[in-house]
Amino acid sequence: MALSRDILEQTLERLLLEREIEQFLYNEAELLDERRFSEWIELIADDIHYHMPIRRNVKFGEQHRENSDSDSEISWFDEGKETLAGRVRQINTGIHWCEEPFSRVRHLVSNIQVDSVEGDEVHVRSRFIVYTNRLADEVNLFVGKREDVLRRDPDTQWKITKRKIILDQNVLLEKVITTFF
Repeated sequence: MALSRDILEQTLERLLLEREIEQFLYNEAELLDERRFSEWIELIADDIHYHMPIRRNVKFGEQHRENSDSDSEISWFDEGKETLAGRVRQINTGIHWCEEPFSRVRHLVSNIQVDSVEGDEVHVRSRFIVYTNRLADEVNLFVGKREDVLRRDPDTQWKITKRKIILDQNVLLEKVITTFF
């Protein structure tokens, strides 16, 4: 009986953690969609690594080369908190040329999976669709997955300490990318 009670408690604890993580990521998407960037940046850890590698078409057997390496190759994004906060400040001025008028954005986050828990850090995978619309005819669609590391924080519940954004497309036709993923 005690063994099953322990298993039940562990299962319940895991389900509660998964629900907490889901709500955090859904809240993050809401902040971004509502252009509450100053609140969003508070969810970012000071030591964040925010990375979107460039995808390549590779031959069979060379899948390890499909995404650019942040240590030795160029990426779409390879940023820390200072750069992300600078982008937020720039957009919040209201005179950011590629966001005047501002884009309408929707983040759809799904397939949230907690991979592992290591102390106060949780490794999470999710899938996303980010839709952007600007002016009369500029429509963009980004589809991919994210690999996040979240750290428990007493003020915000969680901080994003690492985000790897893997787009399904390898050629981007957008004029500019100001979207946060």
